[in-house]
Amino acid sequence: MQLNRRSFLAAAVTGAGAFTLPAAPAARAASRPRVKLGISTYSYWHFRTTRVPIETVIDKASALGVEGVDILHRQMDLGEHEPLVPAHRAYFQKLKRHAFRNGIDLICLSIHQDFVDPRPAYRQAQVAHTHKCIEIAYELGIPCIRLNSGRWNTIPDFDDLMKARGVEPVLPGHTEDEGFKWCIDAIEQCLPKAAECGVVLALENHWGLTSSPAGLLRIAGATPSPWLGVLMDTGNFLENPYDKLAQIAPKTVFVQAKTYPGGGEWYTLDLDYRRIAAILASAGYTGYVALEMEGRENPDTAVPKSVALLRDAFGIQAAPSA
Repeated sequence: MQLNRRSFLAAAVTGAGAFTLPAAPAARAASRPRVKLGISTYSYWHFRTTRVPIETVIDKASALGVEGVDILHRQMDLGEHEPLVPAHRAYFQKLKRHAFRNGIDLICLSIHQDFVDPRPAYRQAQVAHTHKCIEIAYELGIPCIRLNSGRWNTIPDFDDLMKARGVEPVLPGHTEDEGFKWCIDAIEQCLPKAAECGVVLALENHWGLTSSPAGLLRIAGATPSPWLGVLMDTGNFLENPYDKLAQIAPKTVFVQAKTYPGGGEWYTLDLDYRRIAAILASAGYTGYVALEMEGRENPDTAVPKSVALLRDAFGIQAAPSA
Protein backbone atom coordinates (compact mmCIF):
# COMPACT_ATOMS: atom_id res chain seq x y z
CA MET A 1 0.00 0.00 0.00
CA GLN A 2 1.35 3.41 -0.97
CA LEU A 3 0.50 6.69 0.79
CA ASN A 4 0.89 10.07 -0.81
CA ARG A 5 1.50 13.15 1.33
CA ARG A 6 -2.23 14.02 1.61
CA SER A 7 -3.31 10.54 2.67
CA PHE A 8 -0.38 10.30 5.12
CA LEU A 9 -1.45 13.50 6.87
CA ALA A 10 -5.08 12.43 6.89
CA ALA A 11 -4.18 9.11 8.48
CA ALA A 12 -2.06 10.84 11.08
CA VAL A 13 -4.74 13.35 12.01
CA THR A 14 -7.68 10.89 12.10
CA GLY A 15 -5.78 8.05 13.72
CA ALA A 16 -6.55 5.75 10.77
CA GLY A 17 -3.66 3.62 9.60
CA ALA A 18 -0.35 2.97 11.26
CA PHE A 19 1.11 6.48 11.22
CA THR A 20 1.09 9.08 14.01
CA LEU A 21 2.82 12.40 14.22
CA PRO A 22 5.56 12.74 16.83
CA ALA A 23 4.82 14.63 20.02
CA ALA A 24 5.28 18.36 19.81
CA PRO A 25 8.69 19.51 21.10
CA ALA A 26 7.02 21.70 23.74
CA ALA A 27 5.12 18.72 25.11
CA ARG A 28 8.30 16.66 25.36
CA ALA A 29 10.23 19.51 26.97
CA ALA A 30 7.54 20.02 29.59
CA SER A 31 8.22 16.56 31.01
CA ARG A 32 11.95 17.14 31.43
CA PRO A 33 13.51 18.50 34.61
CA ARG A 34 14.60 22.10 34.21
CA VAL A 35 17.57 21.92 36.59
CA LYS A 36 20.87 20.69 35.14
CA LEU A 37 23.78 19.21 37.06
CA GLY A 38 27.36 20.44 36.99
CA ILE A 39 30.59 19.70 38.83
CA SER A 40 32.92 22.32 40.26
CA THR A 41 36.58 21.67 39.56
CA TYR A 42 37.04 22.45 43.27
CA SER A 43 35.48 19.04 43.96
CA TYR A 44 38.79 17.50 42.87
CA TRP A 45 41.18 20.03 44.44
CA HIS A 46 40.84 21.66 47.88
CA PHE A 47 44.10 23.65 47.77
CA ARG A 48 45.85 20.98 49.89
CA THR A 49 47.19 18.63 47.20
CA THR A 50 48.74 18.84 43.76
CA ARG A 51 46.51 20.93 41.52
CA VAL A 52 44.15 18.89 39.35
CA PRO A 53 43.98 20.22 35.74
CA ILE A 54 40.69 21.60 34.44
CA GLU A 55 40.87 19.20 31.50
CA THR A 56 40.91 16.24 33.90
CA VAL A 57 37.72 17.43 35.59
CA ILE A 58 36.05 17.92 32.20
CA ASP A 59 36.93 14.31 31.32
CA LYS A 60 35.54 13.02 34.62
CA ALA A 61 32.34 15.06 34.32
CA SER A 62 31.78 13.73 30.82
CA ALA A 63 32.29 10.14 31.99
CA LEU A 64 29.68 10.70 34.73
CA GLY A 65 27.13 12.09 32.27
CA VAL A 66 27.10 15.50 33.94
CA GLU A 67 26.27 18.45 31.69
CA GLY A 68 28.47 21.25 33.00
CA VAL A 69 31.72 22.22 34.73
CA ASP A 70 32.19 25.18 37.09
CA ILE A 71 35.83 26.32 36.83
CA LEU A 72 37.71 27.51 39.90
CA HIS A 73 39.89 30.36 38.63
CA ARG A 74 42.78 29.52 40.96
CA GLN A 75 42.85 26.01 39.54
CA MET A 76 43.55 27.18 35.99
CA ASP A 77 46.94 26.85 34.36
CA LEU A 78 47.85 30.53 34.69
CA GLY A 79 48.89 32.95 37.40
CA GLU A 80 45.80 34.26 39.16
CA HIS A 81 46.84 37.92 39.06
CA GLU A 82 48.91 37.92 35.87
CA PRO A 83 47.84 40.19 33.01
CA LEU A 84 46.39 38.24 30.09
CA VAL A 85 48.84 37.41 27.33
CA PRO A 86 48.41 35.49 24.05
CA ALA A 87 49.51 32.20 25.70
CA HIS A 88 46.67 32.54 28.22
CA ARG A 89 44.15 33.19 25.47
CA ALA A 90 45.37 30.11 23.56
CA TYR A 91 44.88 28.09 26.77
CA PHE A 92 41.29 29.34 27.06
CA GLN A 93 40.54 28.23 23.52
CA LYS A 94 42.03 24.80 24.18
CA LEU A 95 39.84 24.42 27.27
CA LYS A 96 36.76 25.52 25.32
CA ARG A 97 37.52 23.03 22.55
CA HIS A 98 38.17 20.24 25.06
CA ALA A 99 34.83 20.88 26.77
CA PHE A 100 32.99 20.97 23.45
CA ARG A 101 34.54 17.70 22.29
CA ASN A 102 33.42 16.08 25.56
CA GLY A 103 29.87 17.43 25.46
CA ILE A 104 30.41 19.68 28.48
CA ASP A 105 29.13 23.22 29.02
CA LEU A 106 31.43 25.59 30.89
CA ILE A 107 28.90 27.15 33.26
CA CYS A 108 30.64 29.37 35.82
CA LEU A 109 34.04 30.88 36.62
CA SER A 110 34.50 31.00 40.40
CA ILE A 111 36.89 33.83 41.19
CA HIS A 112 38.39 35.36 44.33
CA GLN A 113 38.33 39.10 44.96
CA ASP A 114 37.88 41.27 48.02
CA PHE A 115 36.07 44.61 47.99
CA VAL A 116 36.08 45.09 51.78
CA ASP A 117 39.20 47.19 52.31
CA PRO A 118 39.66 50.83 53.35
CA ARG A 119 42.36 51.48 50.71
CA PRO A 120 40.87 52.91 47.48
CA ALA A 121 43.85 51.76 45.41
CA TYR A 122 43.44 48.19 46.67
CA ARG A 123 39.74 48.16 45.86
CA GLN A 124 40.44 49.56 42.41
CA ALA A 125 42.94 46.75 41.79
CA GLN A 126 40.25 44.26 42.80
CA VAL A 127 37.82 45.85 40.33
CA ALA A 128 40.46 45.57 37.59
CA HIS A 129 41.00 41.91 38.51
CA THR A 130 37.25 41.30 38.27
CA HIS A 131 37.16 42.97 34.84
CA LYS A 132 39.92 40.62 33.72
CA CYS A 133 37.98 37.61 35.02
CA ILE A 134 34.87 38.77 33.14
CA GLU A 135 37.01 38.79 29.98
CA ILE A 136 38.23 35.26 30.75
CA ALA A 137 34.64 34.07 31.15
CA TYR A 138 33.69 35.77 27.88
CA GLU A 139 36.53 34.08 25.99
CA LEU A 140 35.54 30.69 27.42
CA GLY A 141 31.87 31.20 26.61
CA ILE A 142 31.00 31.10 30.33
CA PRO A 143 27.81 33.05 31.16
CA CYS A 144 28.43 33.62 34.89
CA ILE A 145 31.18 34.42 37.38
CA ARG A 146 31.15 33.86 41.14
CA LEU A 147 31.82 36.98 43.20
CA ASN A 148 32.68 37.31 46.88
CA SER A 149 31.95 40.46 48.83
CA GLY A 150 35.26 40.14 50.62
CA ARG A 151 35.85 40.25 54.37
CA TRP A 152 37.58 42.30 57.04
CA ASN A 153 40.60 39.95 57.30
CA THR A 154 40.88 40.59 61.02
CA ILE A 155 41.31 36.80 61.26
CA PRO A 156 43.96 36.40 58.55
CA ASP A 157 44.25 32.60 58.52
CA PHE A 158 41.32 30.85 56.80
CA ASP A 159 41.56 27.79 59.03
CA ASP A 160 41.20 30.06 62.07
CA LEU A 161 38.26 31.81 60.40
CA MET A 162 36.53 28.45 59.99
CA LYS A 163 37.12 27.68 63.66
CA ALA A 164 35.31 30.96 64.37
CA ARG A 165 32.40 29.76 62.18
CA GLY A 166 33.22 32.43 59.59
CA VAL A 167 32.56 35.35 61.96
CA GLU A 168 35.26 38.00 62.40
CA PRO A 169 35.30 41.47 63.99
CA VAL A 170 35.12 44.65 61.92
CA LEU A 171 38.45 46.31 61.18
CA PRO A 172 39.22 48.78 64.00
CA GLY A 173 38.41 52.37 63.07
CA HIS A 174 35.79 51.38 60.50
CA THR A 175 32.14 50.35 60.40
CA GLU A 176 30.15 47.61 58.74
CA ASP A 177 28.26 50.26 56.76
CA GLU A 178 31.55 51.39 55.24
CA GLY A 179 32.26 47.83 54.17
CA PHE A 180 28.89 47.57 52.44
CA LYS A 181 29.46 50.88 50.65
CA TRP A 182 32.88 49.80 49.40
CA CYS A 183 31.50 46.53 48.12
CA ILE A 184 28.45 48.03 46.41
CA ASP A 185 30.54 50.76 44.76
CA ALA A 186 33.01 48.18 43.44
CA ILE A 187 30.29 45.94 42.02
CA GLU A 188 28.70 48.96 40.32
CA GLN A 189 32.03 49.55 38.57
CA CYS A 190 31.98 45.94 37.31
CA LEU A 191 28.43 45.91 35.96
CA PRO A 192 29.09 47.80 32.68
CA LYS A 193 31.86 45.32 31.82
CA ALA A 194 29.54 42.42 32.70
CA ALA A 195 26.82 43.81 30.42
CA GLU A 196 29.32 44.41 27.60
CA CYS A 197 30.53 40.79 27.77
CA GLY A 198 27.17 39.18 28.59
CA VAL A 199 28.44 37.68 31.85
CA VAL A 200 26.23 37.58 34.94
CA LEU A 201 27.84 38.49 38.29
CA ALA A 202 26.65 35.97 40.89
CA LEU A 203 27.34 37.15 44.44
CA GLU A 204 27.87 34.19 46.78
CA ASN A 205 26.73 33.78 50.37
CA HIS A 206 30.35 33.44 51.40
CA TRP A 207 32.15 34.78 54.48
CA GLY A 208 32.23 38.39 55.55
CA LEU A 209 29.41 40.72 54.55
CA THR A 210 27.44 38.00 52.76
CA SER A 211 27.48 35.47 55.60
CA SER A 212 23.85 36.36 56.37
CA PRO A 213 20.87 36.61 53.99
CA ALA A 214 20.36 40.23 55.04
CA GLY A 215 23.92 41.18 54.13
CA LEU A 216 23.86 39.31 50.83
CA LEU A 217 20.53 40.79 49.76
CA ARG A 218 21.56 44.28 50.88
CA ILE A 219 24.39 44.19 48.34
CA ALA A 220 22.56 42.31 45.59
CA GLY A 221 19.55 44.63 45.85
CA ALA A 222 21.45 47.92 46.04
CA THR A 223 21.91 48.21 42.27
CA PRO A 224 19.09 46.47 40.38
CA SER A 225 20.57 45.01 37.21
CA PRO A 226 19.90 41.96 35.05
CA TRP A 227 23.65 41.32 35.22
CA LEU A 228 23.75 40.89 39.02
CA GLY A 229 22.25 37.98 40.95
CA VAL A 230 22.91 35.65 43.84
CA LEU A 231 24.96 32.47 43.95
CA MET A 232 23.53 30.06 46.51
CA ASP A 233 26.20 27.98 48.24
CA THR A 234 24.24 25.38 50.17
CA GLY A 235 27.03 24.85 52.69
CA ASN A 236 27.84 28.42 53.72
CA PHE A 237 24.99 29.05 56.14
CA LEU A 238 26.25 27.01 59.06
CA GLU A 239 23.24 27.40 61.36
CA ASN A 240 19.55 27.07 60.39
CA PRO A 241 20.41 26.83 56.68
CA TYR A 242 17.00 26.11 55.16
CA ASP A 243 15.21 29.30 56.20
CA LYS A 244 18.25 31.29 55.07
CA LEU A 245 18.46 29.49 51.72
CA ALA A 246 14.76 30.18 51.19
CA GLN A 247 15.36 33.90 51.72
CA ILE A 248 17.98 34.10 48.96
CA ALA A 249 16.36 31.61 46.55
CA PRO A 250 14.26 34.21 44.65
CA LYS A 251 17.40 36.06 43.52
CA THR A 252 19.50 32.93 42.90
CA VAL A 253 21.02 32.56 39.42
CA PHE A 254 23.49 29.74 40.17
CA VAL A 255 23.80 27.05 42.84
CA GLN A 256 26.87 25.36 44.31
CA ALA A 257 25.88 22.25 46.27
CA LYS A 258 28.26 21.14 49.01
CA THR A 259 28.72 17.49 50.05
CA TYR A 260 31.12 16.08 52.67
CA PRO A 261 31.97 12.38 52.09
CA GLY A 262 34.63 11.31 54.57
CA GLY A 263 34.02 14.42 56.68
CA GLY A 264 34.51 17.99 55.55
CA GLU A 265 37.85 19.76 55.18
CA TRP A 266 36.74 22.44 57.67
CA TYR A 267 33.28 21.37 58.89
CA THR A 268 30.53 18.91 57.98
CA LEU A 269 26.86 19.66 57.40
CA ASP A 270 24.10 17.08 57.05
CA LEU A 271 22.14 18.77 54.28
CA ASP A 272 18.70 17.59 53.17
CA TYR A 273 18.89 18.02 49.40
CA ARG A 274 15.29 17.05 48.77
CA ARG A 275 14.32 19.96 50.99
CA ILE A 276 16.77 22.28 49.20
CA ALA A 277 15.44 21.13 45.82
CA ALA A 278 11.91 21.97 47.00
CA ILE A 279 13.05 25.45 48.13
CA LEU A 280 14.57 26.14 44.72
CA ALA A 281 11.56 24.75 42.88
CA SER A 282 9.23 26.98 44.91
CA ALA A 283 11.33 29.98 43.85
CA GLY A 284 11.10 28.91 40.19
CA TYR A 285 14.82 28.19 39.87
CA THR A 286 15.69 26.53 36.55
CA GLY A 287 19.46 26.88 36.28
CA TYR A 288 22.50 24.77 37.07
CA VAL A 289 23.32 23.02 40.34
CA ALA A 290 27.10 22.51 40.51
CA LEU A 291 28.47 19.95 42.94
CA GLU A 292 31.17 21.18 45.32
CA MET A 293 32.41 18.01 46.99
CA GLU A 294 34.31 19.29 50.05
CA GLY A 295 34.84 15.98 51.84
CA ARG A 296 38.15 14.30 52.57
CA GLU A 297 37.26 11.10 50.74
CA ASN A 298 39.03 10.41 47.44
CA PRO A 299 37.07 12.40 44.83
CA ASP A 300 37.11 9.46 42.43
CA THR A 301 34.66 7.72 44.77
CA ALA A 302 33.15 10.73 46.57
CA VAL A 303 32.14 12.68 43.46
CA PRO A 304 30.13 9.86 41.81
CA LYS A 305 28.30 9.24 45.10
CA SER A 306 27.55 12.94 45.44
CA VAL A 307 26.36 13.18 41.84
CA ALA A 308 23.96 10.29 42.49
CA LEU A 309 22.68 12.04 45.63
CA LEU A 310 21.95 15.27 43.76
CA ARG A 311 20.36 13.47 40.83
CA ASP A 312 18.00 11.70 43.19
CA ALA A 313 17.13 14.88 45.12
CA PHE A 314 16.52 17.03 42.04
CA GLY A 315 15.04 14.31 39.84
CA ILE A 316 17.80 14.62 37.24
CA GLN A 317 18.44 11.67 34.96
CA ALA A 318 21.95 10.83 33.85
CA ALA A 319 22.81 11.85 30.32
CA PRO A 320 23.02 8.79 28.02
CA SER A 321 26.55 7.51 27.50
CA ALA A 322 28.05 7.65 24.03
